[in-house]
This record gives sequence, structure tokens and C-alpha cells, in this order.
Amino acid sequence: MAILDTLLLVIIILMLAFKNGFKPKNKSHRRVVLDTSGLIDGRILELSKSGFIPDELIIPEFIIHELQMLADGSDSRKRARARYGLDVVKELQNSPNSIVTINKMLLNDSMQTDDKLVKLAKKLNISLYTTDYNLNKVADISGVTVLNVNELAQQLRPEILPGEQATIKLVQKGSNQSQAVGYLDDGTMVVVNNSVKSIGKTVRVEISRSLQTAAGKMLFAEVIDNK
Repeated sequence: MAILDTLLLVIIILMLAFKNGFKPKNKSHRRVVLDTSGLIDGRILELSKSGFIPDELIIPEFIIHELQMLADGSDSRKRARARYGLDVVKELQNSPNSIVTINKMLLNDSMQTDDKLVKLAKKLNISLYTTDYNLNKVADISGVTVLNVNELAQQLRPEILPGEQATIKLVQKGSNQSQAVGYLDDGTMVVVNNSVKSIGKTVRVEISRSLQTAAGKMLFAEVIDNK
């Protein structure tokens, strides 16, 4: 009987609280604006499932219109990519992992799409998700936080240090006449000294030094053994 009395008391307290204007707090969530390149890229779907991106995804209406125009265009490659981007929007809307909001805020039609995205992100005081290198730079300059999956992938590459060894296939000449270039499995460029005659072959190399460039990390190496 005491348990029933306690439950009744709790119910009465809650009813009085709601009557006086009490509202339960929603779980706080972050928001991010998506651009065309981020949707066409498609990796946003997996990132959404994993929880690596904010809970609410804001897709500007002008981005939807841009995808629609490209999907109806004459360029078959752009048409296919734009249609895939629209499919990504639909999948995100149907996903239980995120909230998708189509933002209909009117912006100056004479503005370029990149400028609209930056202005919208600043107005809403939220981040911008893109894989566009130039938009990334413009947003940075404008003080907008950018989520770029390409930069994330670059930062998540396993670190290879001077003195470590690797097996790579040399595919082309380097900038120096004696150098040849190959790539690790993750796409990292490796410049191998005194190996131009081994182009087309798979060689064992030892990393001698690394160089960070705007395009990513570049490694330099010496040949240990030809295969």
C-alpha cells in the first residue's frame, strides 16, 4: 500500500509541475550545415551512423535546388553524382541516427553558393560540413568551423616514422631525375631516391624522412631490396 501511495504522490507532483509550465529538457545536440560536395561524397552516411558528426544536419534549400539542377543537366557524370547526392539526403532523412532539417532561409540570389553557405553557417553560429578544399579555406578565413572528412581521413592515417620499412610499387618519375614515386595503401606519396630504373617494379624501402605539405604528408625513402 505504501508503494501505491508513493507512486500516486509522484504522479500528483508531476501533474502540478506540468500545470505550472514545467517542460523536460531536450537532450542537447549540435548542428552542422551540409554542402553539395559533402552530400555527393556520401561518407556522411557512415559518419552519421557512427556518431562522429553533430546530431542535427541542416541542408539548405538552395543546395537541394543545386543538386536538382545538376541531376537534370546534360553532363552524365555530374548528373549521376547529383542523383546520388539526392539519394543521400533521402537516406539521412530516413535514418534514426540524425535529425535532418531543410533550411529555407532566403539569401541573396546573386551570391555564390559558397558565400551563401558561409553566411548561413555564421548566421546560425554552427559548423559547416564540406569536402570542398576552396570552400574550406573561405570558411576558415570567415571564422566558420569546418568539418572536412578528407582532413579527418588524413589525420587518421597510421603514422609511419623514419627508420620503418615498407613495400611499394614505383609508378612514375620523381621531380629529381634519379627519383621514382610510389604510394602506400592509404595513398601517402613516397619519393624513393636512386630508383628511377625500378619504375614498374615493387621494391622494399626504408623511410628516411617525412614532409608535411598542403596536400598531405610526403615520405622520402631509400631502396633496400628489389622484388
